Amino acid sequence: MNEKSKEEALNSGTASRSGRITTINGPVVNATGMSHFAMRELVRVGDLGLTGEILRMDGDLSVIQVYEDTTGIQAGEPVEGLGRPLSICLGPGLIGHIIDGIGRPLDRLMEKEGEFLARGTSLDSIDMDRSWEVTPVCKVGDVVSEGMVVAVIKETDLIENRVVVPRGVQGEVEFVVAPGFYMTSEPVARVRESDGNVTRLMMFHYWPVRTARPYKERLLPNEPLITGQRVIDGLFPISKGGVAAIPGGFGTGKTVTQHQLAKWSDAKVVVYIGCGERGNEMTQVLEEFPSLEDPYSKKPLMQRTILIANTSNMPVAAREASIYTGITIAEYYRDMGYDVAMMADSTSRWAEALRELSGRLGEIPAEEGFPAYLATRLAEFYERAGKVRTFGDKTASISVIGAVSPPGGDFTEPVTRHTKRFIRCFWALDASLAHARHFPAISWMDSYSEYADEVKDWYHQNVDPTWFALRDEVRGILAEDDVVQQTVRLMGEDVLPDSQRLTALTASLLKNGYLQQNSFSGDSFCPPSKGLTIMKMILDFHNQAKKLVANGCPLTLIRRMKELVELTHARELAADDKAGFESLAKRIRERLEKIGSERLAQEEEGI
Repeated sequence: MNEKSKEEALNSGTASRSGRITTINGPVVNATGMSHFAMRELVRVGDLGLTGEILRMDGDLSVIQVYEDTTGIQAGEPVEGLGRPLSICLGPGLIGHIIDGIGRPLDRLMEKEGEFLARGTSLDSIDMDRSWEVTPVCKVGDVVSEGMVVAVIKETDLIENRVVVPRGVQGEVEFVVAPGFYMTSEPVARVRESDGNVTRLMMFHYWPVRTARPYKERLLPNEPLITGQRVIDGLFPISKGGVAAIPGGFGTGKTVTQHQLAKWSDAKVVVYIGCGERGNEMTQVLEEFPSLEDPYSKKPLMQRTILIANTSNMPVAAREASIYTGITIAEYYRDMGYDVAMMADSTSRWAEALRELSGRLGEIPAEEGFPAYLATRLAEFYERAGKVRTFGDKTASISVIGAVSPPGGDFTEPVTRHTKRFIRCFWALDASLAHARHFPAISWMDSYSEYADEVKDWYHQNVDPTWFALRDEVRGILAEDDVVQQTVRLMGEDVLPDSQRLTALTASLLKNGYLQQNSFSGDSFCPPSKGLTIMKMILDFHNQAKKLVANGCPLTLIRRMKELVELTHARELAADDKAGFESLAKRIRERLEKIGSERLAQEEEGI
């Protein structure tokens, strides 16, 4: 079947096939007369034409999950099939816009319908009547194969949308457009295959969201996703193509951390999913992002961002579909050769939607009421991340970062526990740090990253060859300080020897001067080179002070150093202020040398 036939099949539907509603249970509808329908087929439910998806078939009966509010529909109303699974229209025009969990463009719908979205309203995620500047990169007579780029479209100043030859298509180009402006619905090229079949290459196509898009080869994720957050880039890095979780109780900063990662990560495309979160949090994203500047290109951040909104007051069934919509869009841009970062906030709310739907379907519940297939669904979702070689022989990646909201901050609950099985980077948020106003509130004791060994070579070549050793040294000091603090809480600091008190002092400098980061200041984004400079300065102080203490110098003399206050605030220096960092490091070194000299002189006078 050529591309034209495929599109006609997708859009024509099969209205002659229809069933009738028998019972309604919230978003779950039972219907009869459905023997000619298919599992997972998209349907229109009731006189309003609500969007739904068939979940279960039993002879003539079916169970349908409806993605809109079912209030007011009645038994006996029709159910009509569309002949395809839940799919999203992929093409130029997704970047910079906001869509809902099933792919409807909310900004365009508001222009069409007003502030209140009518039920049964349907609109493709991209505008078919919009014109784009198309530049062909092939000519008539060229032989092309799957994954090759035939034309490029300037979607934004930052993103070039690439029309690629679909999977399984290979042949000679018999038509390609001339450079110019064309509507989304117009063909870009035609390819004649060896069997004589002609395939039209369009700017857009549909893809079922629950089906992973194929790739040529999976690669080792050995390049870090730079986030601009020191605690992540310096201690718990994530690879491009990696998967991470941010679990934490209410108020620990999950959403703010997700916002920071969406703003400042060096992924070329960012897909942000507000999955079941409060509407005001999504509103904050919509208000903030258009005014923010991308730190890498200095262009508006929205020129590389796609927002998917399915807040807690929106239909629960669409929440369950939203993460599949998001990952499908991410795969679309990955297949063009881009590095994509996807933020899911939060997977707990998605799992709660899964639980509610499972309960209405009458399925036997497992732990805490969640369905028995919760772990399977989580695995299927996270498995779609990764660094790959596309069919066009480009290296690209999808990095997935999911927030988890365990009730009461209990990391042993099912969603958090199962998530830990499928991710390799765990950024545990600590309520005590959040209450102490230490942000990001990522616990340096409970967090871990299995990507550190894989990105080590990249850091050695591009940042500093000492990064891995310094990271281990910092983690060792913080772990030792954790033991010291237990003694302090029990017996007080006076019982500690100076060596342990120095450890506590250095740990305090690391916590306040390195790990802490203000998201509302110039320190919101910190390049790895700047973070490593601060880390080195603190460790150099520690090692030099450690020698003094070992030689009998009282720690009280070292604590009086006014340079320690400057060291705590070194994070406020500009990243390119090398003179400022060098000056501070020199003054700290000289002050410690002076303390050591004065102490030695006092000992000699005493002798």
